[in-house]
Amino acid sequence: MDDYRAIADEIAASIADGRLRPGEQLPTQRAFARGRRIAGSTAGRVYRELVRRGLVVGEVGRGTFVRAGGGEPGTPVALAEPAAAPVDLELNYPVVPEQSALLAAALGPMLRADALDAALRPVGAAGTAAAREAFAALAPGTGGAGSGPPWSATPDEILFAANGRQAVAAALSALVPPGRRLGVEALTYPVVKAVAQRLGITLVPLPTDEDGLLPDALATVHRATPLHALYLQPRIQNPLGATLPAERREALAAELRRLDLPVVEDAIWSFLRPGSPPLAALAPERTVLVDSLSKRLAPGLTTGFAVVPAAHRAAVGAAMRSGGSAPSGFALEAAVRWIADGTVGAVEAAKRADATERQLLARRSLAGQTLRADPCSYYLWWELPAAWRAETFVAAAARQGIAVTPGAAFAVDTRSTPSAVRVGLASPPLPLLTQALDTLARVARGTPEDLLD
Repeated sequence: MDDYRAIADEIAASIADGRLRPGEQLPTQRAFARGRRIAGSTAGRVYRELVRRGLVVGEVGRGTFVRAGGGEPGTPVALAEPAAAPVDLELNYPVVPEQSALLAAALGPMLRADALDAALRPVGAAGTAAAREAFAALAPGTGGAGSGPPWSATPDEILFAANGRQAVAAALSALVPPGRRLGVEALTYPVVKAVAQRLGITLVPLPTDEDGLLPDALATVHRATPLHALYLQPRIQNPLGATLPAERREALAAELRRLDLPVVEDAIWSFLRPGSPPLAALAPERTVLVDSLSKRLAPGLTTGFAVVPAAHRAAVGAAMRSGGSAPSGFALEAAVRWIADGTVGAVEAAKRADATERQLLARRSLAGQTLRADPCSYYLWWELPAAWRAETFVAAAARQGIAVTPGAAFAVDTRSTPSAVRVGLASPPLPLLTQALDTLARVARGTPEDLLD
């Protein structure tokens, strides 16, 4: 029967015309069923339909609330385009003052006609021999040029994509057939949610604590509903900033072997923690490690790459080719030069210092708030005061000209989302960032009634 959809249409109309406002709480499903004189199961279907349409979110232990804005579920929240707000704390691309001068030095020789002709030729997922050598040397840090963790990639293991997102998509496409299940952290990178939806992959949220994924919980979930692979960010996880301790990484690697599961390790932010070796160092035969130069260097001229074990190399390469994710030859050649002349290492070091400074600034501006973050990361997770719901806070922040990302963007289970926001620290100049954070702190000290008349 479609009666529940008709009821959902009524609620949707009330949201559209403003009778139900952002942040407003819906009745419990039991109270809703009594008020409408419908079965409890029908009320549940109505609420699930509203969640599916992206109109409401359920917050753990709190209830169901109207979202600040509607949209199709699974769509990444302001991670592909800059926000309309004057201060964008959603998009998170770090730029340090010295990077343009450093990058320009390597590009000069490429503008000669002969060099430019070579750089503009098409390349495939295998790139060039020089590129594979250069990125294999970079990959031991996947976390810092020359940082020297006890693991290194070989040139034969390197495959290339235009950017990190395409590399992630190719790895997931190769490892997880449509209709199969992919284990992810309960709060995960929104683009992975969108990629999984497009590929027909079912995401299974895995329990975590303050240190990250729980290996025992992984085994429990896998026994109950078998997984086909995992996607993880073991270092500076987005959005929580957690990095798996050494003991946890070892236990997780042992569990992956025992369960015979492959894993996609997303290392895009790990250059900020060069002393922490990747999960691939402990389980290289089952780990596809994905990284990119977009955060290390600049988003406008980037290259994604993957360190792929022999067992999965053909499938991942085929997925990159069929997905049209070939790298730019010019960007690849530029990256080779930047790696060789030390530019990558210099920019990484500058960004580590910049991220640390921004975290200290945020801790000062948001003193007294409940925050989670790595002390050298470019984002923080803010568990909001009791008076606030995430969607209402996002709307209130937008009224002040500030864009932040609601916790629902990262939640795998959209029926139960955290009352929290992720605040990106990378994009604004430091004075503007300070002003924005001070404004957010002032908003949080108030109530929704103060700001959403």
